[in-house]
Amino acid sequence: MTIEGDYHPSPTDWVRKQVETIEATGTTESVDIKGRPVILMTMRGAKTGGVRKVPVMRVEHGGEYAVVASKGGAPHHPQWYYNLLASPRVQMQDGRVSREYSVRELTDAERDLWWERAVEAFPDYADYQTRTTRQIPVLLLEPVG
Repeated sequence: MTIEGDYHPSPTDWVRKQVETIEATGTTESVDIKGRPVILMTMRGAKTGGVRKVPVMRVEHGGEYAVVASKGGAPHHPQWYYNLLASPRVQMQDGRVSREYSVRELTDAERDLWWERAVEAFPDYADYQTRTTRQIPVLLLEPVG
């Protein structure tokens, strides 16, 4: 599955530049966030229906990936969180490999386990949680097919 349609680049400068770099080089290894590896999610926009792309921290275990809707500890979820809830299938690229994944939000012990993995991959998540009263969502990307 390839998510097709009109591409709507991010209005956020660093996101747009990282996506451009990944597309130019063909690999997510060409960019990072604070020295840590990223993956690239391609999804359908919840409001526009357009194609959206966003790099997020790489949190992988056993072929599954977690994405953390931290937005740096802001009081509101990032827009991509709502996109994933509205259309829970994404194209995800890790390095040069791109596959289709289904998405579901984690709760309870499963969320706690993946939260620990996320903090291990990117320790700033622990600090981000202290900056907000909302529980930062953790979503799991599971390979399709």
